[in-house]
Amino acid sequence: MDGVSSIARVHVQGIHHVGVAVSDLDEAIAMYERLFGARLERRDSLGEQGVDAASLLVGVSRIELVAPVGEDTHVGRFLARHVALETDDVHRALHELAAAGAQLIDDVPRRGLFGLEVAFVHPSSVHGVLTEVVSSG
Repeated sequence: MDGVSSIARVHVQGIHHVGVAVSDLDEAIAMYERLFGARLERRDSLGEQGVDAASLLVGVSRIELVAPVGEDTHVGRFLARHVALETDDVHRALHELAAAGAQLIDDVPRRGLFGLEVAFVHPSSVHGVLTEVVSSG
């Protein structure tokens, strides 16, 4: 056996974005634009998550820069290691993850940067990486 459970598996369409925690969102956006030719796709304040976020297109990929609005935000503590996986049904993904034994931060999806449904899996279930499931839109 390869050590991977054959129970529930979430259908993942790909990586939606990689999240990077930054201390100054404006400065970080300017740096990615200047150095890597990134284009600002969207910017929003996500009060429920305690962060300000910006999505940057870098080639065909997406980086989400996230600046915690407070020192002790629930999501902000883990954002240095954050990946978002795209799925066609976040509700089903949460059910399958819970059935497979993952500890969830969100039992129901919340609104993410693009107005898409998002939900988080606790880092303790994914080797210290904050893992987000994102609706495919």
